[in-house]
Amino acid sequence: METLMEIFKVYGRIITIIPWLLIVTLFMGKRSIGEVPVFDFLVIIVLGAVAGADIADPDIPHLYTFLSISAIGGLQIIVSKFKLRNRLFGRLITFEPTIVIRNGTFIVENLQKIRYSLDNVLQMLREKDVFDVNDVELALIEPNGKLTAFKKPHKTTVTIEDLGINKTIGSIAYPVIVEGNIENQILSQLNLSEKWLLEELQKKGLKPVDIFFASINAKHEMHLSLKNHHNITKPPINH
Repeated sequence: METLMEIFKVYGRIITIIPWLLIVTLFMGKRSIGEVPVFDFLVIIVLGAVAGADIADPDIPHLYTFLSISAIGGLQIIVSKFKLRNRLFGRLITFEPTIVIRNGTFIVENLQKIRYSLDNVLQMLREKDVFDVNDVELALIEPNGKLTAFKKPHKTTVTIEDLGINKTIGSIAYPVIVEGNIENQILSQLNLSEKWLLEELQKKGLKPVDIFFASINAKHEMHLSLKNHHNITKPPINH
């Protein structure tokens, strides 16, 4: 009889703890269950360990497990919000993108730095339908460990816009304003000045503090995302 009660106790914990885990995880945000950056990955591991210990050991007070899961989820939310406000802090708790291929050539020191083998990268390229490294203009490993590859202009898929156009310049866009802060180093690499950028913004009646994200491509074409865009209404995307 005692064994039967213990079994029902375990089942009861499973029924209660999994919905609570789901609620906390969803409240933590889509990012924690999608891209899984390093910090969020650690949070998920700890959540799983806490929930697993609670289910496996009926002697652990069930209330403490609920409180622990709530505290871990709350910590993740606080860290995520602070990371959005402070980019330096965000860089300290996660990895930066690492360039591994440039103009068809592997950057060996970067591969060694992140401990990725040549076979790893080649496999990831094949998953992107890239079978010739020489077709790649730029490839980098993202903070979540995935590979992003940008093909050379003459190897990219032809679009309607490209028909009848001799595409000779790539369309990589470089971030020049991030959350209102001007990236002067990138501007100088593009042979542009902060004065030029401010004049371009002034033409649009904007200041850097108004910009959430701005990028410029090799043709010096600018793309802007404003901090305040509440007036723009778009239909939602649902399941």
